[in-house]
Amino acid sequence: MREQGESVELRGALLRLRRTTGLPVVFGGLLHDGRGLRIGELNGAVTPALHGLAISAGSGLGGKCLALARPCAVTDYPSAQHITHEYDRPVSAEGLRSVIAVPVVVRRKVRGVLYGALRDALPIGERIFDAAVAAARDVEQALAVREEAQRLLTPAPSGPSWEEVRQAYGELRELAPRVADPELRGRLLAVCGRLESASGTSVPAPGVTLTPRETDVLAAVASGATNATAAARLGLRPETVKGYLRSAMRKLGAHTRLEAVVAARRAGALP
Repeated sequence: MREQGESVELRGALLRLRRTTGLPVVFGGLLHDGRGLRIGELNGAVTPALHGLAISAGSGLGGKCLALARPCAVTDYPSAQHITHEYDRPVSAEGLRSVIAVPVVVRRKVRGVLYGALRDALPIGERIFDAAVAAARDVEQALAVREEAQRLLTPAPSGPSWEEVRQAYGELRELAPRVADPELRGRLLAVCGRLESASGTSVPAPGVTLTPRETDVLAAVASGATNATAAARLGLRPETVKGYLRSAMRKLGAHTRLEAVVAARRAGALP
């Protein structure tokens, strides 16, 4: 399931790359459990020649990108002198000439490679280069968020303290809206729901119903975040955070941020 979710992120980034640049062919793959890189996603290909192709570090353009952990490009793949040519046959079968390869790097480790290609021997322009790098960064961020979410969902060897539980809850509330995979997002929110009632002492207050965003903001405030910090974490404007906070305080009958957090915990809306 994890690999399927990561493939969705890669597929989306490649589709956006092709749309924004007009590249006729984009493709890529991710490394899984140290088993190496295989081309698993293609958009615009007219043959199956590249699908499932295993890429070794140092071999071909993608292998060079893997080994150096930086973008690499060639104007004419068949005659390029600074790469090895193990993959000339599938590249030629697809009719590719000018190719760029950009690494996906998460926590200083290369996790995959995104490619964009032309069927003519033309230089890769700066606009295409920047778009390819941006697409790789999108995948990097998605993978980092997914891995952090999985870490938070994995039980610790020993029981955490209640403050650690509250901190984890706040992080989960921040991560959930950024997760594209609906199943994983649902799991995150379900864990949040369990944490909200985990203390066993909260009695839901009648008539108090906070919206998900009001809860997100209160969770950030409970962790000590300022409005500006909460806005940055949640991808909102500071004015929007203030609005959600005022609304939550009104519902909870609170006059200060601290009172709102305490009231939310008593109402069972926060752990």
